[in-house]
Amino acid sequence: MISDIILKEFNTKNVLVTGGSGLIGRQVVDILAEAGACIRSVSLDRIIVNKNAENIVGNLMNLDFCKEIIRDMDYVFHLAGIQGTVQTSSSKMASHFVPTLMMNTNLLDAARLSRVKKLVYTSSIGAYAENDTLRESDYKVASVPMSFAGWAKRMAELQIHAYKVQYGIDTFSIVRLSNIYGPGDNFDPETAMVIPSLIYRIFNGENPLCVWGDGTVIRDFLFSRDAAEGILLALHYGTAGDFVNIASGKGHSIQDIVTALQSFIDFDYSFDATKPSGAPVRVMDISKARELLGFIPSTDLTTGLKYTWEWFVRHSGEYKNKMNYFLPEKD
Repeated sequence: MISDIILKEFNTKNVLVTGGSGLIGRQVVDILAEAGACIRSVSLDRIIVNKNAENIVGNLMNLDFCKEIIRDMDYVFHLAGIQGTVQTSSSKMASHFVPTLMMNTNLLDAARLSRVKKLVYTSSIGAYAENDTLRESDYKVASVPMSFAGWAKRMAELQIHAYKVQYGIDTFSIVRLSNIYGPGDNFDPETAMVIPSLIYRIFNGENPLCVWGDGTVIRDFLFSRDAAEGILLALHYGTAGDFVNIASGKGHSIQDIVTALQSFIDFDYSFDATKPSGAPVRVMDISKARELLGFIPSTDLTTGLKYTWEWFVRHSGEYKNKMNYFLPEKD
């Protein structure tokens, strides 16, 4: 929970949230609405998640549009991005890489020109080089991101760094996020990540559920509400143009995920060890977030999965109204 003292900072402030209908964006919008902020939520999805926000449909790849929506804003939460599986992000590199670069470049420059007071940008665990435990202090600019998609996230980080060096802007903050899940996730069966993919297939009657790999792969999963709180803390306290990890700081295996889902859903499953499953371990160290931001995630895995399942049961078709960058282009 974020203290009332911090939430008061947002009362009556003009706040822009890009990707406001997304997995994390809707949580940020809800918190800001409760704090009394004047919210402008921007997305390509024709979904309204909070009636207390001004909801705008528009494309951040247009610089003029970015300049228009950011005018008179005090704070900016730049959460918009393109989510895809390892397979889609690697087989359709341009569909992920180019729009991400354009959105980030335009929105960040519009924020600079508009002189917004504070901004926070959501980067990704993928901006790190491959390692078991990912710490901010181990990062080197010359390192190669663990995936090609990580380059696009890192370019925006470097843009923020360049603004700090050339213009002295130290009020643009960066968070690197772990594997986020929760209500409003991408449940499209073609592009969903592991947790929404499993939930979608269970809901649609796949039994036994076929789980890729042998179940031993360990990842850092963070519930979306906890991620949103960490992002708000990052904007409040600032990261001085540097980045900080927002994650659970704990590793959970795919077997842990399946077992937790089985604790409240009745289904059978089997592992397919012939399918790819990625690096054995990826966990983020959150010591810096604890010290700098006072960030302590509070939602355990089973509770978070139960909230996510219950939300999906009520909104199982929402994903069809979301923008999908990996569909074939129309003439």
